[in-house]
Amino acid sequence: MTTTAPGTRIVLADDQDDVRSGFRLILDSQPDMTVVGEAADGLAAVELAHRLRPDLLIADIRMPGLDGLEVTRRLAGPDVTDPARVLVVTTFDHDDYVRTALRDGACGFLLKRSGPGLLIEGVRAAMAGDLLISPQITLRLLRTTPAPGPAPDAAPTPLSPLTTREEEIARLVADGLTNTEIGAALFISPGTAKTHIANIQGKLKVRNRVGIAAWAWESGVARLSR
Repeated sequence: MTTTAPGTRIVLADDQDDVRSGFRLILDSQPDMTVVGEAADGLAAVELAHRLRPDLLIADIRMPGLDGLEVTRRLAGPDVTDPARVLVVTTFDHDDYVRTALRDGACGFLLKRSGPGLLIEGVRAAMAGDLLISPQITLRLLRTTPAPGPAPDAAPTPLSPLTTREEEIARLVADGLTNTEIGAALFISPGTAKTHIANIQGKLKVRNRVGIAAWAWESGVARLSR
């Protein structure tokens, strides 16, 4: 079964049967995604990931055996020679969980209440090498994340190296919008939004949307509401 599965091959790790069933229904409904295995605890998740070599593991945080953070570290951490893609999808959005998961190689952090659309987009973002964080927690997380300052000997940089359109997109990224939502807001396709975001990352020399958002707030392009 695993050798003929089309598209992105996914393993689900969650200790709740109904959650795994719901995720399977959502993901298997996509023509380019197939769930090839399920695990009800962290130890089984690691074993399945090593045995099935899926394209992506979706892991909850709180599971018996090993929690999702330890699963992420073992499969995608900085000391792993052949890291796997791990997308954390959980009920718990504590800042420490988010930071630990991202530090240890998670390719996204989504909340279960974000809905099926964001789950699907999170899978596609992970497979494209992007990082997606639920909009519900992006703003709060980056409010407490200091933007990197210039190197001691670095020459001053212009206030904004971006075009007006790119600044607009950076502002929406800082607001936590997905590519689909950005496209709808600006009347462009999600693919065009993704291309703009890639160009912005290149100009700002940042790795992901988190870096774009941090730059937007630091530069004043985005304004935090309090």
